[in-house]
Amino acid sequence: MTTIDDVTARPTRWTTGTIIEKEQPTPTTVRLRLHVEERQRHWPGQHYLVRLRAPDDYTAQRSYSLASADHDPLVELLVEKLPGGEVSEFLADVAEVGDELELRGPIGRWFLWDTRTPALCLVAGTGVVPAVSMTRAARHLGRTDRLKVVAVGRGHDALPYADELGRYGASLAFTREVADGRPAGPPTAEEVAPLLAGVEVAFVCGSSRFVLLATPLLLECGVEPSAIRVEQFGASG
Repeated sequence: MTTIDDVTARPTRWTTGTIIEKEQPTPTTVRLRLHVEERQRHWPGQHYLVRLRAPDDYTAQRSYSLASADHDPLVELLVEKLPGGEVSEFLADVAEVGDELELRGPIGRWFLWDTRTPALCLVAGTGVVPAVSMTRAARHLGRTDRLKVVAVGRGHDALPYADELGRYGASLAFTREVADGRPAGPPTAEEVAPLLAGVEVAFVCGSSRFVLLATPLLLECGVEPSAIRVEQFGASG
């Protein structure tokens, strides 16, 4: 049986990925599906580096979490278009189907799910991406009972993968929109605590502002600090 150490101990190197599909699921995001040469296996929660190279050899690179599960024949990334973002603006506005990108991955040993340990994801905005990978892996392996997801966004149309997450049992919390009788606002301890029965690890992913809300919430619900794994980024929903 392949273990986490077997996969994450393998050295990664730069390779190429060809864009097979490109779409804009929300006004500020672009979803890319790529065929990656010499692709290595990955665990849900890992990420890839994308590197752009100018004619004068100036380079810029950014890290993007994987939305795809390992069984998917393509690598799926969701990119948030940030104002002035060298990489995100290029991927959103310039890159086309058929283009090749420089990639390195999968990367990450801490923020990944082994698909067996009972887990909860508390995620927001584009921070839902690793939870999508985890959800897809859980469905493929028949282990949906081992994963709970709480996904937070301003509203349904602004939350990437909202339909997919909701369809497969995630709890959706919208901060600026009433949905299914739930008032607008961030998730509360009363909503999260019942989902934590048996959970051994909690993943938090989102903006710095969201992390400052989510981590104390989990602690309030009785999650041990050592069981909380955080991945945060800059501006986001």
